[in-house]
Amino acid sequence: MALSKKPVTGMKDILPEEMQIRDYVIGVIKETYGKFGFTSIETPCVENIENLSNKQGGENEKLIFKILKRGEKLNLENAESEKDLVDGGLRYDLTVPLVRYYSNHANELPTPFKALQMGNVWRADRPQRGRYRQFMQCDIDILGEPSNLAEIELILATTTTLGRLGFKDFQIRINERRILKAMAAYSGFAEDSYDSVFITLDKMDKIGLDGVEAELLENGFGRECVEKYLSLFKGMEEADDSLSYLAQTLGDYLEEEVRVSLQEIMDSVGATKASDFELVFDPTLVRGMSYYTGTIFEIAMPQFGGSCGGGGRYDKMVGKFTGNDVPACGFSIGFERIILLLMESGFQVPAQPAKVAYLLEKGLPGEELCSVIAKAQKERSEGKQILVVRMNKNKKFQKEQLAKEGYTEFKEFYKNPLK
Repeated sequence: MALSKKPVTGMKDILPEEMQIRDYVIGVIKETYGKFGFTSIETPCVENIENLSNKQGGENEKLIFKILKRGEKLNLENAESEKDLVDGGLRYDLTVPLVRYYSNHANELPTPFKALQMGNVWRADRPQRGRYRQFMQCDIDILGEPSNLAEIELILATTTTLGRLGFKDFQIRINERRILKAMAAYSGFAEDSYDSVFITLDKMDKIGLDGVEAELLENGFGRECVEKYLSLFKGMEEADDSLSYLAQTLGDYLEEEVRVSLQEIMDSVGATKASDFELVFDPTLVRGMSYYTGTIFEIAMPQFGGSCGGGGRYDKMVGKFTGNDVPACGFSIGFERIILLLMESGFQVPAQPAKVAYLLEKGLPGEELCSVIAKAQKERSEGKQILVVRMNKNKKFQKEQLAKEGYTEFKEFYKNPLK
């Protein structure tokens, strides 16, 4: 039986045209984030299964690619539970590995620590446009900074990067987990039901206010609580300043410092941003990860029709490893979706060195071959990109394929100079 030439479902081969764009985007990301003081790190793609299954990753914990124990440790015959079979898993994001990394190396790192991490992650998800089972993530995180300076720097660095890649007219939606909890408490929901309420609220952009009301009632919540909850959103729609309206309405349910901090972030970013985007307070923004403790944010791209990245503050996560909480905040660009949008827009990598293809006739004598390679080396030393390949029988098709990869000049070399 012939082997399958297609990649595993949800994973993809990357052709040279896309790889060229990916490499360029990675370069822009690293250069821009470097100017903001972020330092590149790398963590293993495999993590201990206990770290990945610590009830911090929300729905992603149901999507882990689990790894069987190896060698003598794997005993299929006597296994009584999954714990007897599995001890590791492919990482589903970069945050859990980063926190483990920081917990292990904190004494060797500066405070605050500004980390840049790029790498593949894996989720056994249902593939769709812009969503794969293996995909690149690009995260920046600041650990050890308790103030909202972390959020301001993260948003500015991310939006500056997107601006350099040509994106504009996008939105950064921002909210606060403590605001979400205050709204639920004010409305009379029991604390142990908050997550259920937030899961429904997160569907607001798809099912609308009426849909949220219907689902909350269907889930068994009292009509009085639901109506009081929805009245907050209706009031914000009519208010000139939704954040101030909400803080005033919630009263003692919301600490004043939460409103002040969020307003400072919005004012500071708005006054100093280097790219064309809108920062908006969105009280319906939830973010699925349960490890978020404070500010949360998300990138909304009109071209994609959904989220192209997000993040937030997770001040309690380091404490799960060390016993001592460390303030932490991060922002992740949806790398694959950014690449998808660039490809669909016909993006061309700018300011590339000249790409020249040397096409050599088969059987070119050794002396002439050496002369051609010497010419190629000289042009390479001058900054050009030189491809030396044998000439195919269908030379026209060969040139067409090379042109798709950006080659603009072709030099042909024959064993008979008169040809």
